[in-house]
Amino acid sequence: MQELIVTNEERIDSYLSKNLDISRSKASKLILDNVLVNGKKVKNSYIVKKDDKITISEYQEEEIKAVPEAMDLDILYEDDDVIVVNKANGMVVHPAIGNTNHTLVNGLLYHSKSLSKNNGEFRPGIVHRIDAYTTGLLMIAKNDKAHEILAKQLSEKKTYRKYIALVWGVINNDTGTIDAPIGRDVNDRKKMAVKADGKEAITHFRVLKRYKNATLIELRLETGRTHQIRVHLNYINHPVVNDPVYGKRKLIDDTGQCLHAKALGFNHPKTGEYMEFECDLPDCFTNILKKFEEEI
Repeated sequence: MQELIVTNEERIDSYLSKNLDISRSKASKLILDNVLVNGKKVKNSYIVKKDDKITISEYQEEEIKAVPEAMDLDILYEDDDVIVVNKANGMVVHPAIGNTNHTLVNGLLYHSKSLSKNNGEFRPGIVHRIDAYTTGLLMIAKNDKAHEILAKQLSEKKTYRKYIALVWGVINNDTGTIDAPIGRDVNDRKKMAVKADGKEAITHFRVLKRYKNATLIELRLETGRTHQIRVHLNYINHPVVNDPVYGKRKLIDDTGQCLHAKALGFNHPKTGEYMEFECDLPDCFTNILKKFEEEI
């Protein structure tokens, strides 16, 4: 059972759609059989008010099936336990309701008959994720034991993850640390925000180059919260260039944010040997970077 305390006045079907990250039609179906407001049944046109308590009983999610799909994957390393892949721009990591094809998982299923099952049938092999329009390195587990060990390294902050980002504005400090907890945005459930009651989130950064109106920086993660880098940089008023969600700045094009997972290091799940990988910035990033180079 799940409970929500309403924060603003809105139609209940719209409110549930935003807060549960489901379609409005799916929300309407839930309201028929699985939803009470202050202990009473309501219609999907009902207007919820601030501090109303919505109770959602258990329900069966739509079945999601991930199917193999032939695609070009940029694989940097592979053995019997792990794959390191350089994810392309615009590629969603795993299937979800309404988006079951053309994801990294679809390509991995076609490429390999062996992937871990720890994260369920529609997320085989996926130990950690990056956003669709963030490019760069991910580690994929090929069996459950490898998945367990790699996930533990992530949770214990024993992996090395370095990102490159182009951000709006000139950062004066050469280095810095953003230590600010992150949780779900109460006004927009599809976004994250810095919140006092959020989960610990720590991001370190170092300036690589300053431009007239932007800064190229290197970032290292201690934690891996959803949208962490984008939320933290927006929090210090230096949002990622071309980010369509955070920062509300003019978009340069539709290729997605200038954020790249450049380096990834971890101990091999079987041998214990430390392994580290790097990949170059993609064209979508360098093409935007050139525009700022021309302004110097």
